[in-house]
Amino acid sequence: MVFRITFAFYFSKKMSRNGKVLVAMSGGIDSTVCALMLHNQGYEVVGITMKTWDYAHSGGSKKETGCCNLDSFNDARQAAVDHGFPHYVLDIREEFGDYVIKNFVEEYIAGRTPNPCVLCNTHIKWAALLKRANALDCDFIATGHYAKVREENSRFVLSKAKDLTKDQSYVLWGLEQECLGRSIYPLGNYLKTEVRQVAYDMGYKELSKKAESYEICFVPDNDYRGFLKRSIPTLENELAGGDYVLTDGKKVGKHKGYPFYTIGQRKGLEIALGKPMFVTQIIPETNTVVLGDAHELQQNSMLIGGINYVKYASIQNGINTVTKIRYKDAGMESIVFNEDENLRVEFSHAVNSIAPGQSAVIYEGDDVVAGGIIQKGF
Repeated sequence: MVFRITFAFYFSKKMSRNGKVLVAMSGGIDSTVCALMLHNQGYEVVGITMKTWDYAHSGGSKKETGCCNLDSFNDARQAAVDHGFPHYVLDIREEFGDYVIKNFVEEYIAGRTPNPCVLCNTHIKWAALLKRANALDCDFIATGHYAKVREENSRFVLSKAKDLTKDQSYVLWGLEQECLGRSIYPLGNYLKTEVRQVAYDMGYKELSKKAESYEICFVPDNDYRGFLKRSIPTLENELAGGDYVLTDGKKVGKHKGYPFYTIGQRKGLEIALGKPMFVTQIIPETNTVVLGDAHELQQNSMLIGGINYVKYASIQNGINTVTKIRYKDAGMESIVFNEDENLRVEFSHAVNSIAPGQSAVIYEGDDVVAGGIIQKGF
């Protein structure tokens, strides 16, 4: 009953219209509740489901799950039908494959660890949403991400959600001001448990219990190595037999090819050296994988490039921040400096497994100051 009272405001019919909004609907609980919240607040809602990938083409071992299967499309469409607003399916498989998947493969070949979800949000999904929103005369776009956006000092500021366990500001750092200025995140002020209760109260009892998928959509079995092998059939044969070396350069064994390893990896090395060893460096030029002790993964600084400034148009040297180097990272206190077109981040304490290719997101309190791609740690 508590949640019913809490959400009464959001599900009271309003006579006024707040504008027309294009809502990205995956068929999952978050995007469905997002659409229904806005619909009941008086927005003119248009639902859209984006087809990014066919699991049948991935060659993986799992059947279709997550956001790109027929059941999810039907769930999204049914919610729109139930509440009387239009719904469309947008096929962006060509753009997605040409950009996101190509980059995913190229980054591993370059010895880096990519973050395809960030790239997809920044360059594919929001671009597709804005284009279709303009075509449909929509004022806003909305998604079920757990994040917040506000206008402050003539800029649109992205910040963390109320539910820090679900916060997705990390994967949205690449959104530019035009995108943020037209984005609505209704779930940013709610806990996941509250969102599930809303779905239940609205009659979507099965949806309220629906499990979430954390997989990369085009790697449904979580086997990125298998995906690389299927993408480049000659890769394993060409690169198998490269050297494992220690930090001092001593050769200690052979590996299966440098793209199949990531910084910080311990399991699956298939080498016994009498103690736990970790991948500390990948050298594509010589097909070399460097192994070391856990303490050798500790670094105090990093350089990040491809910067997108969010809270401020630029960063003042020496600003005190907290920087996250991976999605589930709690973040570390840091000081940030400009270095040509890049940013140098100095951490207050050493951090573990800085991986080139991953996203680094710089926070001031709950606000995203800027984000970029890790170039190197040192």
